[in-house]
Amino acid sequence: MKIAIFPGDGIGPEVVEQARRVLAALSLPGLKLFEGDVGACAYRRHGHPLPAETLQMAKAADAVLLGAVGDPECDGLVRELRPEQAILGLRKELELFANLRPAKSFPNLEHLSALKPDIARSIDCLIVRELTGDVYFGEKGRDRNASGDVVGWDRMAYDASEVRRIAHIAFDAARGRKRRVLSVDKANVLETSRVWRETMIEVAEDYPKVTLAHMYVDNAAMQLVRDPAAIDVLVTGNLFGDILSDQASACVGSIGLMASASLGARKTEFGTFGLYEPIHGSAPDIAGQGLANPSATILSLAMLLRHSLGLESEASRIEAAVEETLNAGVLTRDLGGEASTREVGDAVLARL
Repeated sequence: MKIAIFPGDGIGPEVVEQARRVLAALSLPGLKLFEGDVGACAYRRHGHPLPAETLQMAKAADAVLLGAVGDPECDGLVRELRPEQAILGLRKELELFANLRPAKSFPNLEHLSALKPDIARSIDCLIVRELTGDVYFGEKGRDRNASGDVVGWDRMAYDASEVRRIAHIAFDAARGRKRRVLSVDKANVLETSRVWRETMIEVAEDYPKVTLAHMYVDNAAMQLVRDPAAIDVLVTGNLFGDILSDQASACVGSIGLMASASLGARKTEFGTFGLYEPIHGSAPDIAGQGLANPSATILSLAMLLRHSLGLESEASRIEAAVEETLNAGVLTRDLGGEASTREVGDAVLARL
């Protein structure tokens, strides 16, 4: 089993280190780890945020664990050299079209949510976001109109095959949950969304035991805070998914608790190849101070073990250890506690 580890920038190396400690504690036979540079640190060392050797390392692995990328000192670089382009490059080159972000409340942490505790307590959904289409990967440009004003444009597009493959991911996930899929679009305005909705209805015929519902994105944003318990699996496009999944983190209580998996079609000997990362950023303002919350990265490791290495038992053990740690009040400052990054790692290891 081969795992490529890319600690990245800012707090990335700190949170990844705790995940590595958890991984080491499992003593998995035949496990090989490889480490590479990505993001701002890669730009400084290699002149590019996604060096060729890092990409080759990712392609040779069964899974990738990523810390975070981003550095405000690189904001002045041309777009293709900015740290964030490493993420887009990995998704594109590794053909990772499906992002899975579980959003679930943790016991005794409901008070951290922006929602009322009884509503926050009910959150248990999975957001499935299409990852390689939409405006993020469409053609972009600038023109000038007849008045001489600058006009920026981004092309939004989905073809039926792209929608079809993400639909299958969502329906398959729903079969192992509450058997409900909520497809989010803007079909009353966008032709792209009309194609999305028509294709979702087509795929639903293959899943007669799963209920499909549709909702416009503005209403979905409201329902995510009004009645999140009604949402089981939410599937949507790249732009809407980016926004709604971050909103879900505020509903749960902290972006430091949200793990994610980016999956493609490639199969490994053990499962599905994927890239796993916390959804938080590099937080350069607290880097190196031991303040970062490693929970999301450790939970991302659990998703890696489940989806890419087929180790369900080990994944469940890690998730239980993290939940018990949080429930015991071993919390970093973003959750209202005083524990350091390493102290949270120590507590998870003790419970593991």
